[in-house]
Amino acid sequence: MTEPGLWQSLPLPALALDIGDRIEMLNGPAEGFLNRSVKTLTGKEATALLSIDGDLAAALARVRRTLAPLTLHDAALRVGPGPAVRCDVHLSPMGEGTLVLISPQDIAGRLDRARSSRTAARSAIGMAEMLAHEIKNPLAGITGAAQLLSMNLSGEDVELTDLIVAESRRIVKLLEQVEQFGNLRPPERRPVNLHDVLDRARKSALVGFASHVSIDELYDPSLPPTWGDPDQLLQVFLNLLKNAAQVARTEGKITIRTFYELSLRVRHRDGSGGAVPLQVEVIDDGPGIPPEMMSNLFEPFVSGRENGTGLGLALVSKIVSEHDGWIAVDSAPGRTVFRISLPMVPKAAKTDPKTTEDR
Repeated sequence: MTEPGLWQSLPLPALALDIGDRIEMLNGPAEGFLNRSVKTLTGKEATALLSIDGDLAAALARVRRTLAPLTLHDAALRVGPGPAVRCDVHLSPMGEGTLVLISPQDIAGRLDRARSSRTAARSAIGMAEMLAHEIKNPLAGITGAAQLLSMNLSGEDVELTDLIVAESRRIVKLLEQVEQFGNLRPPERRPVNLHDVLDRARKSALVGFASHVSIDELYDPSLPPTWGDPDQLLQVFLNLLKNAAQVARTEGKITIRTFYELSLRVRHRDGSGGAVPLQVEVIDDGPGIPPEMMSNLFEPFVSGRENGTGLGLALVSKIVSEHDGWIAVDSAPGRTVFRISLPMVPKAAKTDPKTTEDR
């Protein structure tokens, strides 16, 4: 594999594909040209993302078969449903996969448009930050009113007012993250029992946004703790459960599954990586995700719902990435699976007497 520094210094958009034509790596110019982040593109099939006036899949297969480079001159290349761009596309064998270099005739214009898109996103985030600031004020009143009510209540009624206070405070924390979305605080990591966090998320969901569905548990009881921030991980699972509940039909079913997969590893842009054997899946039986949304599902302000903010899954992706983890989605009508892969507690932390597990 190319050295990370050399790879990023290539002036042209470059993609490294595996034997199945899935994207393993891409450099900065490729992110700008495709107007997608490396996180959303890694693992995607290049032939599903890119099309040319010919057969890209056949060209890639020919390069792998003959082990000889191939250049498609003045090809009309399309990214998704977008307009065609005239390019020279260079294909070269690289290990068992293929190196793709793109020489677009109007790359400067596309990079300018990508920068404009990012500027627009930053402006939209600024508006969200302002709204979050305004929402926190009435939330403080709701919290205070619930606390006053609890003084004259008992039993289950007190539990409900306590839930109002706890959830209001959690919402305030979320709004504070929205205010600082572009600069989310680093996770305060320690050993975390994933099942404890999932149980908290499940109980909160069932008395609120997921009251119309059932939530089943398929837990691996031997799952070791992960190395994470329990509050941020709780937000991840609540967002995924809320996303599933919003598309589920009445009396639908959500399944939370945990399991261990020893061989799974992630590789970062700088060439570093690590094992992420702890798996959490949130599975719903809803209508599925439209195919046109799959490539940018975790980008800010991308939502398939009429009144959606598009921040929920973007925040999930950001938090999982900060935990050195991985998020993936597989969707078809009747079954959508969001899968979170997380690391175990590092050996150094296990031997540190100051480190305690969150239980």
